[in-house]
Order: sequence, then C-alpha cells, then structure tokens
Amino acid sequence: MLSLTSASMGLQSAGLVRTVAPVRAVAPTMETVEDLKALASELNPAVGFWDPLGLSEAGNAEAGGFLSQEAAIGYLRHSEIKHGRIAMAAFVGYIVQSNGIHFPWALTSSGITYADIAAAGGPADQWDALPTAAKLQIFGAIGFLEGWGENYKALAADGQTHYMRGGKPGYFPSFKNGVSPSIHPMPLDLWDPFGFTGKMTDERKAKALKAEINNGRLAMIGIMGFVSASKGLQVPGMDGLGIKPYAGEIMAPFAASDSSLPFVSDMLNYVLPKP
Repeated sequence: MLSLTSASMGLQSAGLVRTVAPVRAVAPTMETVEDLKALASELNPAVGFWDPLGLSEAGNAEAGGFLSQEAAIGYLRHSEIKHGRIAMAAFVGYIVQSNGIHFPWALTSSGITYADIAAAGGPADQWDALPTAAKLQIFGAIGFLEGWGENYKALAADGQTHYMRGGKPGYFPSFKNGVSPSIHPMPLDLWDPFGFTGKMTDERKAKALKAEINNGRLAMIGIMGFVSASKGLQVPGMDGLGIKPYAGEIMAPFAASDSSLPFVSDMLNYVLPKP
C-alpha cells in the first residue's frame, strides 16, 4: 500500500520546480555485486551475502535482464532502504494504534474523531474505518512523495543523481530547492526535517546508514509478523501479545465502506471470502 509508485507524477514541470543556485554535484558511483557482498559482510558477518532469488543478477543482460546490472542494484539498494524506513514507521505505528493511543481532536469537519477511528478495533480495522476521502488524501500524499523522490531536477538541485544512475541509495531530495511556494508551503523536509544529521561526518553517516538498514530489515519482519498474527497465523513471539484479529483482506487498500469508488465492489468480491 505504501509502496505505490509514480515515476514522474508530473513533478518535472516548470510550475513545480524553481530555478536555484547550482550545487556541487556528487560523483556518481555505480555499485556492483562485489560491493553488495562487502556491504553484507559489514551488516551481518554471520549471514554474509545471501541472495537465494538471484535479485542481484536482475539487470544482467546475460541473465535476460533489460537494465544494466549496476542500475538494477541501485534500484534494489534504494528500495530496501526506503521500505525499511516505511516498515520502521509502520511497526511503531502498529504498536501505538494497538494500544488505543490517538490524537484528541476531530478527524473531519463532519464530527468524526480520532477516538472514533481508534474504537474500530486493531490497526487494520482502523484503516477500514477511515472515511474514503481521508484514504484518498493519504494515497495522494504518498504519490506526491514517491514522485518527488524520483524527480531528476529536484535531485540535481541538491547536487545528487538518480539512484539508478550512480546516485546515493535512500537519498530523498529537499523540498527547499524545488517545491514552489505557490503550490504548497513546505517548511520542513521529509528526511531530517530538523537538521540533526547536518553536522555529522561522512564516516558517522555511513555507520548510521548501516544500522538503519539492519533496523529496517528487522522492522519489515516485525510488521509482517503483526499482520500475520492478526489473521490468525502462529507467529513465534507474538502469539501471546493479544493482537486483535482482523477479518478483512490485509492487502486490499479499500473496504466495503469505500464502495462508492469505481471497481471497489468488484475487487472485494474477488479478495474477500464469501459468507
């Protein structure tokens, strides 16, 4: 759900990106399989390089790939870091929502409150209870962030290159060097909004990124454990946590309450078990 992508989202038009002072570009670095093996040893020497699906060969022309192997590795590296960050937020959010913690004010002008949503059940039931307009707003924000992260002009304004062209995997461009104030004010960046990492040395940043990758991998396992346990599967370590069961389809972005949207009713007829 959170990995909806939009390659451009129209964000490369002149109306959204303004001219900025040139920034010294970072030299592109295309990683190879040997770089992945070295990184794997640094992240977890006990496991080392483990690629049972051969994903690192995805861009190899000899193996039937349509991209260069280096470009495919850049995609995989960026994807893992991004989804690890999402999983860390999801893991913490699942715990918060499962304990009934919510904002004290109203969610909509019609009177629906965060307390009403929290009372719907577990986190998945709470998502289903959201008004359709709220879900569409969330998807719209996700689409914007995905598009902005892929925006070549925004990356260039920061002196960066796209991750499939030798850029830094996991880098998200600043809003300050691109989003026009006439579109929407962006006082804070998505990544490091308060500038905590600005004074860190390159060595310290590299060490922190390795820790982040490991934490992201664990969080991806953790959030999948939560949702699996909510569907009645036995998950060691989570069976006794009192995770509330969920009767809906965990991978369906919309519920019966969203049937006013096109195709939702047909989708639910396919994915939900018949009574």
